[in-house]
Amino acid sequence: MNRVFRAEWRKLRRPTLFYGTLIAVMGVTALVTSLLFLMIDSGNGNSREGQLINRQVLSSFKGITIGFSGSAGLLGLVALCVFASQTAQEYTYGTLRNLLVRQPKRMTLLAGKFISMALFSLISVILSAAVSIGLAFALAERAKVSSELWTTADARTALIHTFINVFLSVIAFGTIGMILGLLLRSPISAISIGVAWLLVIETILSAVVKNSAQWMPGQLINSIASGGDFNASYSHAITTLLGYLAFGVLVVAVLFRHRDVSN
Repeated sequence: MNRVFRAEWRKLRRPTLFYGTLIAVMGVTALVTSLLFLMIDSGNGNSREGQLINRQVLSSFKGITIGFSGSAGLLGLVALCVFASQTAQEYTYGTLRNLLVRQPKRMTLLAGKFISMALFSLISVILSAAVSIGLAFALAERAKVSSELWTTADARTALIHTFINVFLSVIAFGTIGMILGLLLRSPISAISIGVAWLLVIETILSAVVKNSAQWMPGQLINSIASGGDFNASYSHAITTLLGYLAFGVLVVAVLFRHRDVSN
């Protein structure tokens, strides 16, 4: 597995992919955090789905984590694209057959690729947290938000919990991308279907069908990133999403073991 990990990591370290993705991640985080403070007096809201997060909430010890957790959904979509493309392109370019010659154990190959991409996601989450925290302190005075409680022990604990939840949500998005990549064997199809469902279709369905958000994977992932929200409790989101992912992983594992490696 170590050789698979290093081979996949070499691909992920390509400058166009590595730096391009990390720059996109930092840009998304900067945008979400900046809007949180710069639009604090806007009647249209300053958070996702038009929610308004006021000064009192931002001044609490959890205020330092709000911009970071609000970026989780977009970070997850980036992870979905990376996982899906890095998995499905092995079929598109015909390189999967060569990989299996060097590592015939198919599950070991998938595990090594997954761990490598998970490390890539961890780096992106760390950078996202750094950008969000830095901008929060920089914009707090301008937005007339007190940052006094952001340096307390409670704030550090909240930040650790938020970091874990955001990382779990990003990995969940990435796992969905990998499942779609193995299932569809086409980067374009995997990414377009994944983004369309999670970003567009689920948003529409959750708005028109009552209580449907608590059963939709994308909405559940957002609930995990927030530590539980109005859509679903944290425990419900974790258990339900684990069931979805376990089923998806089982299906693609069976297909990957028995299906021909060519596209």
